[in-house]
Amino acid sequence: MSPALKDDKLTSLNQTAVNQYIEWHHQLRSRLEDLKIECHFSFDQDFCLINLNSGKLVINLVNIKNSYHPLPLIVLQEKYHQTDVKLIHLWEDVWLTRPLQVLARIESLLGLNVRIHGRKTKVSKIAKPIADKFIDQNHLQGAVNSRYKLGLFKQEELVAVATFAALRNMNHTENYKSAELIRFAVKSGYSVIGGLSKLISHFAMLFKPNDLMTYADRDWSFGEAYSRLGFSLTDTITPRHFSLDHHLNRLLIKDNGDANAAVFNTGSLKFILKF
Repeated sequence: MSPALKDDKLTSLNQTAVNQYIEWHHQLRSRLEDLKIECHFSFDQDFCLINLNSGKLVINLVNIKNSYHPLPLIVLQEKYHQTDVKLIHLWEDVWLTRPLQVLARIESLLGLNVRIHGRKTKVSKIAKPIADKFIDQNHLQGAVNSRYKLGLFKQEELVAVATFAALRNMNHTENYKSAELIRFAVKSGYSVIGGLSKLISHFAMLFKPNDLMTYADRDWSFGEAYSRLGFSLTDTITPRHFSLDHHLNRLLIKDNGDANAAVFNTGSLKFILKF
């Protein structure tokens, strides 16, 4: 058994479940140690956790094969949030399909990135192939369709990308238009201070929406970055359930039933910024 999983509480776990844990948990720990990130395993009830940065960041490691439901994961996350500890849910399929993006996100959460000031960058429209490639390389969820693509450049280097949906006319107010921020990604290893704000401001200047909406993935965030930019939390979206194809790609189960679901998320948070 991996030394990382030696714990008295293991005696209470089914040995088959323990064996399932070992391989990808050990892979994650090994990659973190390669990055000089100190970590150790612990248990909270039957959740297997990995603690980083003296416990200020905690990762709940969720196997594909499990008997969980969304609510206990939400309760676990909120319990840690109340003690100023950030807990994220890392699913096995996400680690296996996007390990580089997972490690980059963890480094960002730990404040290990090179910092670039937004005032030293410029905004330009970019083509779909450039935006899609950048987002696929630097965003946990990869690229999806969008109408508008803006890139943030430091000299000639693309360091951040934001994509937006087409503006929609809203019925509640005459001549009221709403837009959606679909993806925001920063180049792995970097943090652009004020970068998202600069991209949003440029988009607002170009297209004059009355508001901008977006969503935060609750598995990874409470939307703190959006709150700091003046977004207001307006809704909590219920968890979604997914099946997995043979490449471990997630396929949304549209009726949101969980009878055939391999995995799920803990939902998302909807934010709106009014201009």
